[in-house]
Amino acid sequence: MPPVPGLTIVVAGSDPERFHAALSLAAASAALDQRSRLFLQGEAAALLRELKSHADDRRRSRGVPTVGDLFGEALALGVQIIVCQSGLALNAMAAEDMPPLVTTGGLVELLATRGDDQLVMA
Repeated sequence: MPPVPGLTIVVAGSDPERFHAALSLAAASAALDQRSRLFLQGEAAALLRELKSHADDRRRSRGVPTVGDLFGEALALGVQIIVCQSGLALNAMAAEDMPPLVTTGGLVELLATRGDDQLVMA
C-alpha cells in the first residue's frame, strides 16, 4: 500500500469554532498515524491565549471534547502545532508565552517542509 500523505491545516482566522474543527481533523489524522500539522496564521495566534470557545459548556455537558481538550489530545497524538511569527507580533504575543510543544514558524518554512502533505485551510 502506498504511503498516505500527511495533513497540514492552516487556521487563518480567530474563530474558535473553526479552530475546534481544525483540531478535530488534525487529531483524527494523527490517530491514523499520518503526519499532522496545524499552522495558526495571523489573527489565529490569539486562539492560544485562551483555549476555549463559547460552545465548550454545551460540548462538555454532552460528552464532546472542548477546544482545550482537543488541543491536549492533538499534542498527545503528535500533532505539530506551529504559530505564525507574524501572528505573534500582530497579537502582541511572544514565543515564550506559548504552551509547551507549540513551535513558531512562518509560511515559507511551512510550505518548504510540506512534502506530500495535503494542504487544508480552516
